[in-house]
This record gives sequence, structure tokens and C-alpha cells, in this order.
Amino acid sequence: MTAVWPAVALAGVAVWLAAAPSRAAFRLRVLLGAAVPTLPGSSVRSLTEALRELRRSRHRIHDRRVAVIELCDGIGAELAAGRPPAAALANAAGVVDAELRVALESARHGGDVAAELDRLAELPGAAGLRLLAGCWRIGAERGGMFGGVIADLACALRDEQAHRAEVTAQLAGPRATARLLAMLPLLGLMMGAALGARPLSFLFGSLPGLTCLLIGVGLDVLGLWWTRRLAAGAVVPR
Repeated sequence: MTAVWPAVALAGVAVWLAAAPSRAAFRLRVLLGAAVPTLPGSSVRSLTEALRELRRSRHRIHDRRVAVIELCDGIGAELAAGRPPAAALANAAGVVDAELRVALESARHGGDVAAELDRLAELPGAAGLRLLAGCWRIGAERGGMFGGVIADLACALRDEQAHRAEVTAQLAGPRATARLLAMLPLLGLMMGAALGARPLSFLFGSLPGLTCLLIGVGLDVLGLWWTRRLAAGAVVPR
């Protein structure tokens, strides 16, 4: 019976792997990799806060992508109404967050708007501003023609956002399957321990068993990593 409890604990870890969002888990590893030295004593509280921060980060990235699309829509509409590019940018900038709005306002007053857009494009979710910067460099002096280009850019960004959402939804099934397959070895250990086979004694109590454990865990982790890499490659980042 003593071997059953470690197996049950491993099964609990497996259930967590199966239930956790794959993208959140990937970003959580990146986040905790930089935050481990300063984590507080309560690991549960730290994990909860990290997951909340990841959710907030995902929402901010999504909201910023949508705001960039609306910014391009607004600039195109303002230019079509006959306003100069600087005024069009100022009037349309109200849809973006405070950080972007302040930077765009400072660039409008004597700064290099295209260079500032390029700089802001490095922020998560704001990569569409790099395309806007290219359009600005080419057509800021062309009035109505420039407005048509910006309107087309907004349509292209909107289509890309819809494509990203569709691909993410379609990948939900394969990601869940990958997590389920990663869980099966742990469930096998639990079943073996319940039947009295004592698999944990073999895995942790002998050199061949430890070798098998390390190889199995390595292949399991490699499979999860490779699956998530393939899934991430299907979504074109912006």
C-alpha cells in the first residue's frame, strides 16, 4: 500500500497536465524561469498569481491587437474625411492604451512618427504598427491615396486576427490529446502499484529502473515540447 500513495501523487500531476492550458503552461515556464529566485514561500500562492498574470497578459495582448486594428480604421476614416495625417493620427489614437497614446502624441509633435511606430511595434500585440510605420513612410504626404492604403491595412490585420482565433480553436483538440497521452504513463504507474507490481520500487530503487525513468520522462517532456512547438508554428505571430 505504501507504493500506492506516490503513484496517486503522480496521477494528480498527470491530471494537472491534462487540464492546464497549453499556451499558459508554456508562458508560465518562461515567466517562472525568471521569477524562481524571488518566489515567496507559498508555492501554491505563487502559482496562482503567476497564472492570473498570464491571463491578464493574454488579455492585454489581445486587446492591443484589436486596438491597433481600430487605430488603422480610425486613421483611414480621418484621412478619407480630408484631415492631414498628423491630425488623423491624433484623432484616432484614443482607441489605444495609455502607453501607446502618449508615445504617439509625442511623436506627432515634432517627432518621427514612423520611427516611433517601429519602436512601439516591439510591444506584445502591437506588431501591426510596424506595417503602419511602413505605410506612413511611403504615403504620409499623399492624402486620400494614403487613406486607402491604411484602410486596406486594417482589413488585412483584421483578417489575420480572425485567422489566428480560428487556428487556435482548431488546435485545442490536438493540444488536449497531447496532454492526455503525456498523462498515460503516470496512470500506468498508478495501476501497476494498485495491482502490487511495485513499479516505483523498480524505477527509484535500481539503476536500470532509474535509467528507464529518466529516459521516459525525457521523451515525455520532449513530446509535449515538440507538440506545442508545432502548434505554435501554425499560428502566425503578430
